[in-house]
Formats: sequence, structure tokens, C-alpha cells
Amino acid sequence: MQIVRALDEQFARLHERSHALVRAVAPERLYWQPPRESAGLLPAYSCGEHLLRSAAAVEQTFGGINVNLWDDPFEWTLPEALPTPAHVAAYLDEAEATRLRAFAQFRSDRDLTKEIATPSGRMRTLFALAAETLARAAHHQGRALATFRLFSDARLPAA
Repeated sequence: MQIVRALDEQFARLHERSHALVRAVAPERLYWQPPRESAGLLPAYSCGEHLLRSAAAVEQTFGGINVNLWDDPFEWTLPEALPTPAHVAAYLDEAEATRLRAFAQFRSDRDLTKEIATPSGRMRTLFALAAETLARAAHHQGRALATFRLFSDARLPAA
């Protein structure tokens, strides 16, 4: 269970860092859009939007693993649907609960070698899906932190 535990710890840290960032962002800055020149060639998403994208990646992957429901959480993770830090924090917890249900099913590292069909029809190992999701979610979290740094010098507690 070394690999399962390591992945579990990484996802748990990601979740805690997202919560720390939500607590640190002033409510009026949650969906503040950085100036286009600050974003470079990438779309200028807010700190809150990146946090939602991070959690949505987790929810989509582990919802797919749990019940073969690969819906893109886009519609229910729009800023209009989750307007406050409290709403965002609640959504982070929902995504984490979905992930925890999937991880509760893993009995050994060998479980991660099982393949499942993804929406594209490709067969993927559970390990590959988890690792790619962790990377994608961490990327969005990093972008959220970078956006936060554009308007705040506050230090986040270590997770």
C-alpha cells in the first residue's frame, strides 16, 4: 500500500492547501480577474476559478472511478454557482469526499494496475488516472496561488 498511501497523502495535501488559500483570499478578491498582461498567453482566470478547476479535476476523475460517471463539473462549479469562499470550501470538501470514496476501495498497490475505460474509450490504469489528475489539479492550484500573489503578500500556512 505504499503507492496508494503516497498518492493519498499528496491528494490530502492538495486539498489542505486549497482550503488554506480559500481562507486567505479576501471574499471580494476570490474572483478578481488579473490584468491580461499579467496572464501572458494563458486565459486570465481568477484565484477562485483555478481552485474550482483543481477540485473539479479530482471530482471528475474519482467520480468516474467510483460510479463510472465522468461528467465535467463545469456547470456546477461556475463562479455564479459558488459565489463565496464558504461555497468554494464546501465544494472542495465534496470533491475530497468523492476522492476518499475511491481510495477506500483500494486494498493494495496492485489495485492501481487495474484498467478502466475512460470517456474517450481508452483503457487507462487507475494509477495513470490518479497521477495525471494530481498533476492537473496541482497545476491549477499553482495558478491560483500565482494569481493570489498578484494582489496579496500574505503568507499561507504550510499544509
